[in-house]
Amino acid sequence: MKDEDSVDVISFIQGGQHLETGSSLDGIKQKLAELSNVKNLSFLLGAGASADAIPSMVEMYKEITQEVNDADEKHVSAQNKALYSSISKTNLEDVLNILYAKKAYLEGVSKLETQADASARVDANVDASVDTDAGAGVDQLIKFIEGRMFSKININLDDAKYVNSLNLYKELYQKTALRNKDLSRINIFTTNNDLLNEKALDNLNINYNNGFGGGLDRVFNPARFHYTFSQKIDANLEKFEPLENMVYLYKLHGSISWIEQEGNSLFNIKEIPVVGGVDADTSNHVLIYPTPLKQSQSLGSPYSDLIREFQTKISQPNSVIFIIGYSFSDDHLNNIIYQALASNSSISVVIFGDYKDCPLTKINDNRIYQIFGKNGGHKIHYFEFIVNNLLPNLDENKETVLLDKFISALKGVEDSGEKT
Repeated sequence: MKDEDSVDVISFIQGGQHLETGSSLDGIKQKLAELSNVKNLSFLLGAGASADAIPSMVEMYKEITQEVNDADEKHVSAQNKALYSSISKTNLEDVLNILYAKKAYLEGVSKLETQADASARVDANVDASVDTDAGAGVDQLIKFIEGRMFSKININLDDAKYVNSLNLYKELYQKTALRNKDLSRINIFTTNNDLLNEKALDNLNINYNNGFGGGLDRVFNPARFHYTFSQKIDANLEKFEPLENMVYLYKLHGSISWIEQEGNSLFNIKEIPVVGGVDADTSNHVLIYPTPLKQSQSLGSPYSDLIREFQTKISQPNSVIFIIGYSFSDDHLNNIIYQALASNSSISVVIFGDYKDCPLTKINDNRIYQIFGKNGGHKIHYFEFIVNNLLPNLDENKETVLLDKFISALKGVEDSGEKT
C-alpha cells in the first residue's frame, strides 16, 4: 500500500468546498492571477517564509536546550539548568510562559514578605535592605533563552548557505513589486524579525517604506505609511505619478534592527545597521518574543501603529490577502482578519496550508480560499513552491505573454506535422 504522505493530492478549497479547478495547478494559478489583480494586495508572511534560513520553533527548542545544558555557571546557573530540565514542555513559547509566570510569582511573594517583615526588621535594628527581586535568578535564564533566539535570527545574509532563502524573497518581489499603475502598491505584513525582506529589496534596488525615515538617524514615524512616493513625469509641468517600484513593509513583531533610544522623536524607536552572525546586547532591541507578554506588548508603540495599519489595509474595499507560512498562533492578528471578514464584503483571504484547527477553514464563506497538498513530491503550500510555481508575475507584459504562447503552440503544431 502506498504511503498517503507520498501521494500527490492537491486541495483547492473555497468556502469549505473543494473546487473542480483545484485538481490541477493551472486552475490554482489562474485564480491567483485573478486575485492578484485586485486593487489592494497584501501578504501576511509568517515563520514558514524564512524556514530555510531561520530555525523553526521546534528546531530552535532543541538547539537552545543543548545550549542551556552546555552553558557555564556565569550564563546559566546549576539551579536554572535544573529548573529548565523540570519543565515538561517541548516548545519555547510554553517554556517562556512558565518561566515568566514563575518570575512574576517569586517577585510577588518576595514583595509581600518584605512588606510584612519591614517593621519587625526595623524594630530589631536589623538592616532592612533586602533583595526584593527574588525573580532575578529566573530572569537570568529568560534572558539567556531570548538572547540565543536573537542570535539565531541575526544570521549573516551574505553567507552562501542562505542564498536560497534570499533568492526566494527576491523572486517574490520581482514578481509582485511592479504592479499595474492603476492598482495600489503591495503591502507586506510579516511576523518575522529577520532582515531577509530588507536584504532582498536592497539587492533588487526596490524602494520600500517600513515606517522609518531620516538620514543619519532613521527613526520611526507611522505617518510615513500614508506617504505616496512620486516621480515627476513632465519636466515642464507639475505633473507626477506614484513610483511603480515601491513596497510597503510592516514588521508586526518588530525587527532585530530596531532599538529603543530616546532622542528627537515622538516614538523613540530607531533603525540601526546590524552585523549579521554576531551576538548583540538584546536589552534595548525592539522585537516581540513568544511569551505571555506578546499580547500586551502588541498594544504599545510601535506595534499598535503597525497593527492598526494591518487592520486599515485589509479593511479597504476590493482587498485580498495571501497568508503564507503563518501558523495562526497570534490571536491579536487573527482577530483583525476575523473583523475584516465581518466588515469588508469585498475582501478575499487566501490561506496556503492545511490548518484543520483554524476557525477560518471551518467557515463556509466563499471569500476564504485554502490551498495545500503535494505535486511531484513538493508541498505546494510551502513558500518555495508558491513563489516559484504559483504566484503570477505581475510585471509581465500580457500581450507579449499571449503572443509567446501562440507562437509556441503554433510551433508545436508545425513540429507534429499537423499544418492546416
